[in-house]
Amino acid sequence: MMNLNRNTVLFLMCLFATAMSGAQSTAHLEKHGTAAQLIVDGQPFLVLGGELANTASSSQEYMKPVWPRLAQMHLNTVLTGMSWAQFEPEEGKFDYALIDGLLTGARQQNLKIIFVWFGSWKNGISSFAPAWVKADQDRFPRAQLGSGRSIEVLSTLSPENVKADSTAYKAFMHHLREVDSDKHTVIMIQIENEVGVLGDSRDRSTAANEAFAGPVPKQLTDYLQSHKSSLRPELKKVWDANGEKTGGTWTEVFGSEMSDEVFMAWNYAHYMNQVTKVGKTEYPVPVFTNTWIVQPEDRGPGDYPSGCPEPHVLDVWRAGGPDIDINAPDIYLPNFAEWVARFHQNGNPLFVPESRGDAAGVANAFYAIGQHDAIGYSPFGIDNVARLLAPSPSPAASNQMPTSLVDVQNLPLTKGYDVLGQLAPLILKHQGTGSIGAVVLNVGQLSQSIAVGNYTITVSTVQTRRSTAVASTTAEAAPAYAMMIATGPDEYVIAASNTEITFSPNTPGPPVAGLAQVQAGHFAEGVWVPGRWLNGDDVLLNYKLAQAAATNQSGSGLRFAADGPTIQSVKLYRYK
Repeated sequence: MMNLNRNTVLFLMCLFATAMSGAQSTAHLEKHGTAAQLIVDGQPFLVLGGELANTASSSQEYMKPVWPRLAQMHLNTVLTGMSWAQFEPEEGKFDYALIDGLLTGARQQNLKIIFVWFGSWKNGISSFAPAWVKADQDRFPRAQLGSGRSIEVLSTLSPENVKADSTAYKAFMHHLREVDSDKHTVIMIQIENEVGVLGDSRDRSTAANEAFAGPVPKQLTDYLQSHKSSLRPELKKVWDANGEKTGGTWTEVFGSEMSDEVFMAWNYAHYMNQVTKVGKTEYPVPVFTNTWIVQPEDRGPGDYPSGCPEPHVLDVWRAGGPDIDINAPDIYLPNFAEWVARFHQNGNPLFVPESRGDAAGVANAFYAIGQHDAIGYSPFGIDNVARLLAPSPSPAASNQMPTSLVDVQNLPLTKGYDVLGQLAPLILKHQGTGSIGAVVLNVGQLSQSIAVGNYTITVSTVQTRRSTAVASTTAEAAPAYAMMIATGPDEYVIAASNTEITFSPNTPGPPVAGLAQVQAGHFAEGVWVPGRWLNGDDVLLNYKLAQAAATNQSGSGLRFAADGPTIQSVKLYRYK
């Protein structure tokens, strides 16, 4: 047995403690009540992000004026692509210059980074794979359509494809560990982007056909069995309809209705989990996917990428990709609340890595963070600030106004992130505890009620006292939304825009809620700084007091202008 002197033992203990300290300080997810939160440098972190356009970060010269603008918009995190083709232009030869330049640019503005690994797939297509991969179709086979034609989509059924992607990704993550493990600039990784087969419901190459005719992997059927009570209804329906089989071919187990999509979901999840697992051996930060969600005009898989992590196949992704921490949505559709609810289920944490960045996008951010405990939010194309002025229905949409003419300080996103940044310590304290909630009102929806703490809070669009038609028009012009945090039995902090807010007790006692004190203000380093005291005309919403009393209302409430969001602190009392 080796004899170690005291100094050697102490030295080894210090090395071990340092290694353990580094491992613990790496960004990771932790449970906080019912919420999953991102922990950065030992503290909960709310991602107020923005994603650069796909190739924006490929040029350090292009990024020079972008970095300071991102900080001016109160972002704390930037999502930036990393192209496999640019990282490994020749097989086995890796270029680290771009990585280092991006890390330097972010650190100079005190920003965190989420790298988006554009490896085998981006928007379903293998356009970011290196030329040496694209050109060697024999070694790196493609997916095929029913017509027999190949498409520019690397096949998930090729061991050589996943090996090449994993090798590059491992080298990328190894370099991040070497240059970032002491600074923790990188807090998450998005693995690939909007994967899935376009143009057909599944890959029909020879290898894929053989696998499809073979047995469903036991890993998947075991997962279905052990999670039977919580499976998504669409998947459970087809599995039930085919007798809840624990063995058989894909069609035998899942029938003809969903078997193609389930097959592709499994193969994409299994492939990407292999890449993820290799990367985590080097630098174990959280990893998430990004889903191209089904559009209203889509008739079936293949119109949208077949096999991507859609809500109805998320159980398949959870089974095939256990090392992937989050399956996240890319949402530009107007029914934002519906889509986040479909993703935020069955233990899948919510993060929105790609969405709108206009005023409606700010409303979405407040809703996702306040109502669904989202880890964060990120609009797309953040380097082109003109995109943030008006509705951006898709990533392809672009506002042509020159950036130099845009008042960055008065962008809706700048104002919204300023307020969310002020509230972040309070939000993170209350997520997962039932003491925080949010509402966003759609066009034509004049009010919504939600129970938070000891009161039911009704959020309404600002009324003109003339007609509901005018109110509806106002709601369409300026999004109406609110986030409410119960900071005590009768106390709330509320951030909102274009809304009126009233309170009704939901616990035993006097039935009417009155306003004891209302203050406008802001937070500075987590401390409330009161501004105006609001009373009289500031808070009287209904002058018809008899009408208000008949419904157990005081006639008073909070009013938030349409140029928000702003913050108010309210203390309530009850009477009869």
